[in-house]
Amino acid sequence: MLKAKTIKRMVIICLIVAILITVKVIWVVSATIGHGSLEGERKEIVHRANYLTSMVCTTPQDLLNEMPSGIGEQFQGEWALYTCSMTSAALANIAILYPQNKELSIKFIGQIIDIAMSEEIREYDRLRWREDPMDGIYGNLSHISYYSHLAWMISRYKQIGGDNKYDGQYHTLCRSMNRRILESPIMNLPTYPGESIYIPDMLVAIVALNNYASQYNGEYSSTVKLWVERAKKDWIDKETGLLASFLVHNGNSAEIEPPVKGSYSALNCYYLSLVDPDFAKEQYECLKKNFRQSFPFAGLKEYHDHTCLFGMDIDAGPIIFNISPSGTGFVIGAATSLEDMEFRNKLLKTAEICGSTVTCFGKSHYLLANVALVGEAIILAMRTSAPQTRM
Repeated sequence: MLKAKTIKRMVIICLIVAILITVKVIWVVSATIGHGSLEGERKEIVHRANYLTSMVCTTPQDLLNEMPSGIGEQFQGEWALYTCSMTSAALANIAILYPQNKELSIKFIGQIIDIAMSEEIREYDRLRWREDPMDGIYGNLSHISYYSHLAWMISRYKQIGGDNKYDGQYHTLCRSMNRRILESPIMNLPTYPGESIYIPDMLVAIVALNNYASQYNGEYSSTVKLWVERAKKDWIDKETGLLASFLVHNGNSAEIEPPVKGSYSALNCYYLSLVDPDFAKEQYECLKKNFRQSFPFAGLKEYHDHTCLFGMDIDAGPIIFNISPSGTGFVIGAATSLEDMEFRNKLLKTAEICGSTVTCFGKSHYLLANVALVGEAIILAMRTSAPQTRM
């Protein structure tokens, strides 16, 4: 009798699991219908933009409150700035892909720039440098994280037809970044005092300067070209062939600091695709060779040289079966920009499996956006980064 009850329980549990799996499969299939072309994804992309703007275009403090409190004040500020940066990138991409959305994109990017320039958002950088970044614009402290993202946002605003409202800040930011980069013997600046140099943070500055050069008769293009040349020559990891994730300033030289991470390398590839597509393509192939994973679903590993079935990383997020959530999200940008649509579609399916899209009243978002809004902004920026959005 006891054995029969046990078998019955097991059958019920198996049926429940089977039903849940079936529901999830139907959910994923229905949510990914139309994936494969940016035209086919238009409705979903616009719905996601509607959600993001409703969440991001608020007060600076309300945006900060959307960031998880458990990560601390510094990372809350970083994530809020990154949410602004990636939402702006997504809206600019959408304005180019679907021109009828241009005026709305200009309006919302302007609001987001105002939020990013607020004292509340600048606070994370001020705390670490003990100087407000805007007070130190003519000084010598780095502030490269804050300056670069703000300049990149303004460059995209202008790219899609925004007015000259932010021209003063744009000129000053790019002039300041260019000066600091050229004054550095290694052409790289630390995000925070006493820490390693984070190459993805530097690449935002290079992208912003490259955009500025395209808008102002090539000014600062020589700095961009020199930085990329140095990257190809001096900052490539010999084992993977990938651009370093971290550098250590050692006198007048920079040494590569291990490890090379999947999340950082994917972001490097994305930013490089906006500056030097040929170099980006080479890096992308190295990235897939060292970090691509197909089982149990398509994605990018965080570590190429060892297994991490379960772990937690402040940059990568919760690592499950080796998969890096951030790395998988960022590589969608490189795949889109470099027109690797087959891999892109597999990655978007993974995003759906893990994120689970909900749609209501013309707004769509992953359920995980309730925990990490920045992830929603990143995915939308990455999946809309078509080749024609390069400047």
